[in-house]
Amino acid sequence: MADQDLIMKRVGEGIELSQRGDREAARGLFAEVWEEIGGERGDPFHRCALAHCMADVQDDVQDELLWDRRALEAADMVSDERAAAAGVSSVEGFYPSLYLNLGECYRKLGDYDQARQHLAAGRAAVDMLPDDGYGRMIRGGLQRLEERLCEPDQPADAEEFRPS
Repeated sequence: MADQDLIMKRVGEGIELSQRGDREAARGLFAEVWEEIGGERGDPFHRCALAHCMADVQDDVQDELLWDRRALEAADMVSDERAAAAGVSSVEGFYPSLYLNLGECYRKLGDYDQARQHLAAGRAAVDMLPDDGYGRMIRGGLQRLEERLCEPDQPADAEEFRPS
């Protein structure tokens, strides 16, 4: 577990870099960790967390979408036992945020049908979220995505929202 804790510690360091506005350094750190875990062959929990964070620091929406897809694909492979070993009660709690992020990508790309499908999937999974600050943030993000999709003439990059 020490190696796994080290991976998540480094992911946390990348998040801190991003929050301080150093997206380039965060991308670099996330890329290093991605290689260390074996990329697509790595532990699904690590891949999911890392890809989810890597998507947040992309400058190009196509790159963001690629990482968001990787995060969702990896989440589908994470068992509740593996999540529990990492201190997460259930993998089901990952999905609302993952679907929200994918929906935002598709909205920015102008693919409103895909955006609505991911919004619906996020809404269907939202009951797994706790009633806390994080849960309210994701619910609010889903609500804002729905509002933006009701006004598709809005610029694709209007009021970008990236929960993580």
